[in-house]
Amino acid sequence: MQRNMTRHPATADIEQNLAQTLGQRLTLDTWQAVSGGSIHQAYHVISQDKQHFFIKINQASKMHTLTAEAQGLIALHQALNADSPLRIPKVIGQGSNTTHVWLILEYIPFGRSDAASQTKLGQGLALLHQHTAPQFGFDSDNVIGASLQTNTWTDDWLTFWAEQRLGTQFQLAKQHGFYDSFASETENLLDALPKLLQNHQPSPSLLHGDLWGGNAAADANGKPMIFDPAVYYGDRECDLAMTELFGGFSTDFYAAYDDVYPLSDGYAQRKMLYNLYHILNHANLFGSAYIMQSKSMMQQLVQRIS
Repeated sequence: MQRNMTRHPATADIEQNLAQTLGQRLTLDTWQAVSGGSIHQAYHVISQDKQHFFIKINQASKMHTLTAEAQGLIALHQALNADSPLRIPKVIGQGSNTTHVWLILEYIPFGRSDAASQTKLGQGLALLHQHTAPQFGFDSDNVIGASLQTNTWTDDWLTFWAEQRLGTQFQLAKQHGFYDSFASETENLLDALPKLLQNHQPSPSLLHGDLWGGNAAADANGKPMIFDPAVYYGDRECDLAMTELFGGFSTDFYAAYDDVYPLSDGYAQRKMLYNLYHILNHANLFGSAYIMQSKSMMQQLVQRIS
């Protein structure tokens, strides 16, 4: 849904930012508010000479979130092969003034996602996951939703998952005052982690990191795209697990992925462990039923090895 609005208060500075980036002066005439996530304001912006941009804006204090998104999109875009069936929005510019921070992306009109685009999405994600690094982590921390996601480079996957994924969420739960409601389950789970990940030594694959149905779509030509990432190098099963958490991905997607890059034995058992991270994050962001769901998931995971 779009609605026209007057020029944003930061328009003049954004125009100057674009002039420096593109080497030409632009007048941003038309601002249409669009859906673009719950954290930022998002706009489809059209210049006087009919160039289109997708611009996210927030308060200057939120610079780290848009910087992290830009870094993630750039990393994903650089990893694409020339013949990749996947599309990643290009970062055009980023800037700030005393009151606002913004991220300027190419504007990509959405089309209809069908069986063909879901197939290409699976193929593209499988190819993206074959882009690897020597360690688990990323060059900088970023965010998952509104929560900090730490990405310190780590040699061992078990250590990375225990400390920088589950561990950071448990620390947030302590800060939010509900950790005691599942403290014993947490201790049991951390004790069980070595068995839950026993003999599993994944390659550090480049991950989208927040791959639910709302962060994937098809363009007007049916080419699939992914956006709003929380990028890091980790177990590729983490991306696949999240696609199953809230739905939105078809059997064509999973079949195409498996044709290109078959999953390892034991994925069906590990996916709950990986999705626990996102449910814990929802508990920290929204509380309520997600707290009880986190507790139940931890109980089920421990029961699997008892």
